[in-house]
Amino acid sequence: MTIDVDEAPFFEPSDTAFVIDAARPVLAHARLVRAGRAVHPHNHPRGQLLWAYDGVLRVSSGENVWIVPPTHAVWIPGGTLHNLVTETDAHIRNLHVDPSCLIRLAGLGEAGCSVRVMTPLMKALVLKLCASDLDAPFDERFMRLSAVVLDEMATLEEAPLSLPGGSDPRLVRLTRYLGTRPDDSRLLGELAAVAGASPRTLERLFRKETGLTFKQWRSRLRLLSAIERLNQGQSSTEIAHSLGYANPSAFIAAFRGHFGCAPQSYLTG
Repeated sequence: MTIDVDEAPFFEPSDTAFVIDAARPVLAHARLVRAGRAVHPHNHPRGQLLWAYDGVLRVSSGENVWIVPPTHAVWIPGGTLHNLVTETDAHIRNLHVDPSCLIRLAGLGEAGCSVRVMTPLMKALVLKLCASDLDAPFDERFMRLSAVVLDEMATLEEAPLSLPGGSDPRLVRLTRYLGTRPDDSRLLGELAAVAGASPRTLERLFRKETGLTFKQWRSRLRLLSAIERLNQGQSSTEIAHSLGYANPSAFIAAFRGHFGCAPQSYLTG
């Protein structure tokens, strides 16, 4: 199938995401998107499984951000406002699921976007669909393949890759600042001036609006930033120094504690 190559700073979502047709339960779309490109916030009626078999994606919805490496995909329910930025060149493979099929995807939940671990079978199915001639009639074979895709999609495990941001203006000022400076190691008391609130107020806002303490939130921010740097080929030593860890061992321990594997093996799954 034809692969779009998006060179402009902003690109448009695929038309397949807007097709309502129960007779075509799963539609696929492939595109190569260059690093730093973005799609404006949008929503579409079809649910979307967004995966890049290489490269790292940053997906945002509301006050949440997801970093998506090649070992994972992000599930975006139909009607959910979201946007996408490619942190690196990315070969994106999308599956768009007709609303009539969503009852089969109850395993993905209805709470909004979530990052899912891609199984070897799911990867193969996505690549198979994206390589198919979608202009051909949807025959029985294709319907059976779509059914297998939906069954496998519903079993994908959720991964802890989200970073909640909150909505209070004081909290947003601080999280946006740290989002661009994950290496800033100052204590909350020193960062309070950025937000225009007291440390006690900020700690309360972090717990209330993100469900995390400030320390937990910043730790997760650094780990998500580490994924991007791993994809760029940086070593654990380089990442540890650039993100403010005491030493490489501290970074590796934090990464393994959160993701269950060593940093250098993470992107290969």
